[in-house]
Amino acid sequence: MRIVGFLLGSLAAVGLACAATVQPYKIVEVGSVANLPPGQIAPQTIAFTDHKADNLADHASGLMRFDDWAQTRMLQKQYLGLFPTYDEPVIRSGGRSRKKHLHVYVAEGRFTLDRAASSIDLAKYVTLPFIQQIDPAIKHKTITPDDVIPNKEPQTANHNPSRRWCEGAGTIICIESTYKLEGKLPLGIALVNKIKEHGKKYSDTIVFQSELRVVPAAEINDADYRKLTGVDAPIAGALEQNIVHVNEVMRFGKLLAVFQPDPADANRTVVTAFVVLGVDSDLFEKKKEYANVPVLRNLIPAQVIAGNSTFNTGDSISAGLPIYARNHLRAIAALLDHP
Repeated sequence: MRIVGFLLGSLAAVGLACAATVQPYKIVEVGSVANLPPGQIAPQTIAFTDHKADNLADHASGLMRFDDWAQTRMLQKQYLGLFPTYDEPVIRSGGRSRKKHLHVYVAEGRFTLDRAASSIDLAKYVTLPFIQQIDPAIKHKTITPDDVIPNKEPQTANHNPSRRWCEGAGTIICIESTYKLEGKLPLGIALVNKIKEHGKKYSDTIVFQSELRVVPAAEINDADYRKLTGVDAPIAGALEQNIVHVNEVMRFGKLLAVFQPDPADANRTVVTAFVVLGVDSDLFEKKKEYANVPVLRNLIPAQVIAGNSTFNTGDSISAGLPIYARNHLRAIAALLDHP
């Protein structure tokens, strides 16, 4: 089903999970990461917010309307959208055009590393082995830019107008990833497909394409990045993963990790990480569709997103966005902390 595809496809693409071989980080909930001084973050701790309590957020899922996000958080939209001019896709049918409305999930985290930012070689993390050790349940392979669907289909909203995905300056790799749903979610898909009379059957396997790169220095606006993170220190570098195609309802995804020297201690590095995922807004209209089928009442999309469904299970992707996004940042922090 689509919402399952969103949960698994989108977050899997960002490569999120806990690394079992390193000490896990502790999550501390904060109202705002940007307003938090780096010195207030304890070692092995991630300050985290996913904005689910914001006035803009849907209270059931924690997602925001793309248009609200774009108009009120313009700097985030510019740097955390798929590309600076990215907008909701336009659907053309019968001589008419309309926007395909989206919602976005926005999560932010901040942690510190006990070494100087100048000593961190970000290029070493732009490798297939690095991606593979984050979550063994997700299978990855490298592909070429010619294999990337938005590169082949310039009419799609995810086609980058300024460059081809997986090409350009700096260190960059192109990845195709496959994830087979776990726990109770395959059963939910089977039930939905059984009662579905028309249209596409839903898959229990998610396939998605992304690029992982070191953001070239020429693309980093130091002043804007400082405003984005809320840390007044030079930008030492940034890692970025763009989810450019998924075979389910998710439209795009972005992981951006910004590295800066700690203003109070040059031998420490402040890392501010953002995760933004865009999904079709019409998934919120499926409440009645699932609520009218007794066995599927707990498969209502907003419940699954929020991790409040009996179909959510475990501590990984199938657990829902709140648990999985936190595990995402734990994995990234742990791997960066053990070079």
